[in-house]
Amino acid sequence: MSSLPLPLSLDTLADSASALSERIDTLLGGQHTSVSRKVLVVTGGALASYQLVKASYFLYRHFFCFGGLPRLKNPSWLAGNFVELTGPDTLEVQKEWVREHGQTFVVNYILGGKRLFTTDAKAIAHILATYPRSDEARLQLARVMAPGHGLFNVEGEGHKIQRKVMNPAFGPIQLRDLTHIFVEKANSLRDAWLDQIGDAPSKRINVVAWLVKMTLDVIGLAGFNYHFNALKPNSGPNELNDAFNYLFRADENPTKLFLGLFLPFIDWIPTERGRGEQRALDTMGRIGRELLTEAKAAAIEEQRSGVKSRARDLLSLLVKANMAEGANKMCDNDVLAQIPTFLLAGHETTSTSTSWTLFSLAQNPAVQTRLREELRTLGTDTPTMDELAESSLPYLDAVAREALRLHSPIPFAARKAPRDDVIPLAHPYTDGRGRVHRELRLNKEDSIIIPIYAMNTTEEVWGPDATSFNPDRWLEGGAAAPQKNGLPGLWGNQMTFTGGMHSCIGYRFSLFEMKALLFSLVKAFEFELATPVEDVGVQMFIVRRPMLKSDKEGGAQLPLLIKPVQS
Repeated sequence: MSSLPLPLSLDTLADSASALSERIDTLLGGQHTSVSRKVLVVTGGALASYQLVKASYFLYRHFFCFGGLPRLKNPSWLAGNFVELTGPDTLEVQKEWVREHGQTFVVNYILGGKRLFTTDAKAIAHILATYPRSDEARLQLARVMAPGHGLFNVEGEGHKIQRKVMNPAFGPIQLRDLTHIFVEKANSLRDAWLDQIGDAPSKRINVVAWLVKMTLDVIGLAGFNYHFNALKPNSGPNELNDAFNYLFRADENPTKLFLGLFLPFIDWIPTERGRGEQRALDTMGRIGRELLTEAKAAAIEEQRSGVKSRARDLLSLLVKANMAEGANKMCDNDVLAQIPTFLLAGHETTSTSTSWTLFSLAQNPAVQTRLREELRTLGTDTPTMDELAESSLPYLDAVAREALRLHSPIPFAARKAPRDDVIPLAHPYTDGRGRVHRELRLNKEDSIIIPIYAMNTTEEVWGPDATSFNPDRWLEGGAAAPQKNGLPGLWGNQMTFTGGMHSCIGYRFSLFEMKALLFSLVKAFEFELATPVEDVGVQMFIVRRPMLKSDKEGGAQLPLLIKPVQS
């Protein structure tokens, strides 16, 4: 929350009190120290008063913001609606809230806090354009970005510099050079599944575990020229992968995590989880420094010799861009912090998105068959980036768009107001006194929840089949005409990759990796659910992973029956 703009800071007051006390002792020759003590008492009272004013301001802003807006019923003073918002049923919860309360209302948060919740496209376009991430979002991401600040949790001028330096590494030219890695690893996964099936007609396979291995191999090579070898038989543990997985385990209580915003001493309490996090961060830091040193040495040698390096991984390109003459420089720690950024953006989200896509395809055999027929028209097992594009495979593109719309791996985004602001509304709201408002006033530091899933599945935009898997809606003449829906998303007229200054910089990377996977796997296999659809639930921790309600202890999983397609 914001601090009250008083003329003196706590540090200034403390320093002044100490200096004044020493000065009095000096002037009085060490005598009459009671005078000095009185000064300290008075100064201490001033400090306490300052803190009281700050606390009062915090409580006022915490409890009484968003006056006049409709509010959800508060089920718990401690957790508010936080458990519903971050729980496994958040998708259904979001839609129910919108049905009952309209497009803009107030959600109860931890310790009685309030958050604005809106699906108003005009308001969200304004918010995404300039609003930074919320404090809790940056707190959660900062836990895996030490020792520097990655693109996910840096704001202001630092964010602009990082984005400018990193943009070329995620552009179409670079992506064209990386597509062969996507295709090679997708085919390796296909071959691994064929080995698993052997002579049997089909086999039950947990696709989540295998997709995690494939995307890990891809981001290792394409991200920072690191060989995880996760798809190799009997590859054994990998310490970088183990460290990353520990940090992103879903066993930490999210309420405890966010309570740390308001009660920082919670994180000071030593726990086994905390010690494990530190070991994981130390491992990631050590390996990251080794990779950074290698990338810098290669870039320096390229400058010295004039011979262009063959390294095309994202880290190498980032280092070279950072070393270029006249470049906006990032410090080594901030470059280093991009490694977990790459891992999260290029590994977790893509494996999760592809898992949910296969889940939808397994329930729609007609869509599978139609997609497989289109993929076979290319006559190759190693498509290029251009061949995976919409112009070449329009139905593959439609399937990918529909899966990402319906199964956004991240269900909502959080932002905060950087200043007092007036937000335009496409849909007015009526306050408790019956007054109609066509704009919304926010105060600096107000927090906003942008419900990605609710916007991706609202019937107002997508029609009565908004929650159905229907790739045809993306083809010419599709009933919902999503190309003209006005949503302020970066890609695909949907909110999955958000928009504005914090839109997903690696969306092309994720999209083409997902297309390469679908190209290879759907050509080779037929997919059926190996468990009742009602048993498939959601495991929430940053991303929405599939899991089985009957085996919650089993973690993220999606068992499918996989049958090789006969030539």
